[in-house]
This record gives sequence, C-alpha cells and structure tokens, in this order.
Amino acid sequence: MEHNDKRRGEAPVFPVDGPTTLLPFLLASVKGKSRNNVKSLLSRRLVAVDGVPVSRFDTPLLPGQKVTILPSSAPRADALPFPILYEDEHLIVVNKPAKLLSVANEKEKLRTAYHMVTDYVKSKRIDDRIYVLHRLDRDTSGVLMFARDPETKELFQAHWNDMIVRRGYLAVVEGVPKPERDTIRSWLVETDTHLVFSGQPGPGAKEAVTSYQVVKAGSGYALLDITIETGRKNQIRVHMKELGCPVAGDKQYGSRTNPIGRLCLHANELAFTHPATGEPVVFKAKMPRDFNRPFH
Repeated sequence: MEHNDKRRGEAPVFPVDGPTTLLPFLLASVKGKSRNNVKSLLSRRLVAVDGVPVSRFDTPLLPGQKVTILPSSAPRADALPFPILYEDEHLIVVNKPAKLLSVANEKEKLRTAYHMVTDYVKSKRIDDRIYVLHRLDRDTSGVLMFARDPETKELFQAHWNDMIVRRGYLAVVEGVPKPERDTIRSWLVETDTHLVFSGQPGPGAKEAVTSYQVVKAGSGYALLDITIETGRKNQIRVHMKELGCPVAGDKQYGSRTNPIGRLCLHANELAFTHPATGEPVVFKAKMPRDFNRPFH
C-alpha cells in the first residue's frame, strides 16, 4: 500500500496501518533514503508523530496515527530561542532575553517565555505543561524558573521565602549611589496607572527590601550587584530611582539615558533548595556583554 499522502509543497505524511515502532516504519515507508539517512532525520527531530517531533527510534506507533517528515528548514519545535540553564522532571530554568514578557498580558498572548517553554516541553511529551513560579519584567533579562508539576508549584508558592536563598541582579545605574553599599526598605504602592512608588504602610502597600553594592563606576554610571529579599513589582527600579540613581534605560522611572537600547537590569543568580532533593542549587546567567558599553 502507498503510505505517502504528500501533496506538492507539503511535508510527506505516512498513515500508520498497524502497531509497530518508528524506525522500522520509516525504513519501510520512506523511499530513497538509507538507514543512516532515516536515523539522521530522527536525531535532528525532523520526524513528527501526530504533529509532535520525536527522536526515539523505538517510539511506539498505533493504527490511525500519522507520521510526518518535516522539512530541514522548519524551525525545531524542541528548540528555544534562549538558553536552558537547567531542566529535570520538577523544574526548568531559562535565561530570558530582554523585551520578552514572562507571561501573557492583555495585549500579547503568544510571544511570552511561558508560551515558548510550554511549546518546548510539549514537543517532547504532548501532555506536559509548566507552571509559573515568579516573573521578570518584560525589559529585564536573566534567570527565570518554571515548575513542571503541580506539587512543585504549590511547594514553592507555600514556602518561597524559606526555599529561595538568593535572588541576585546586576544593574547599570546613572550616577554612583552613596553609600556604595546599603539596604533599602520601603512600602511599595501601585497607582491605577500601574506606576509603583514608595509610600506609607497601609492597605495595598507591600514591604520591599533591596540590598546593593557598587561593583565598578565610571563615565557617569555604576554597575551594582543587587540582592532582593522581596519580589515586588518593579522593586529594584523604584528603589534605584528613589536613591537618585535610576536604572539606565528606564525612562518610566527617571532615567535620562539609554546607552544600550534596553533596560540595564539582569537577573543573574537564583539560589534555592531543590524541592525534590533538598540540596542547595545555584543557577547563574552571565552578565550581558553590552552592560560594559556605558563604561567605555
């Protein structure tokens, strides 16, 4: 029987007639390709079963399923446009680029780190999903972590402050803070227009604690090593503005310059106790190279 459902300009599709496994099915179905050619298709994840790219030679097939050969120019469904720092059955940690939302908002539903990582895990197992543990501002790059199961999500949500040892950031700010090492404590309030500022304790106000240290300074800027004890919205940006040293590129919170065409804020370290092993783990994302540019 001719398995190939290919139409001109479309990827070849092969319906499965009986129970088998993927490699022998491909060898019998794909004409004009050697065993090594077929294995190469699998290793490059250019074979999809019911639309999901696979690479295992022994993937079981059942009648009614469809196997598709993807064009080599097709974007890899299992690839992400940013680095994966860590992955296991409980967690996935990525280095989110600047100008990408962590999760959807009212204007953007698809181009988010959450959506991209969801597609990545589903390309391996269609039933997999991820869960949001924390967020980074759209214009902040760096370490972003998701849970891979509800139990891990609930554990972090219930014990975040006990499990998280350090949330570290690097920031290029305008001017040099005085003193060069300090801890800022304030109560943050959000306006109806979503601007955050320090106010008085009371309904809706949330305590925010930010520690910083100057790493280097020059040309009117300073590079700060920052640790946050609380993860409030825009916390670092507000505290730096109120310190008189706004984050470079942060026009919303008082910056007058934009030396690298983006907010100069990067989540460089996340240290915590692994929920499954109980062991301490640290994930780091190197400082973006362009953070050095303002100092030259």
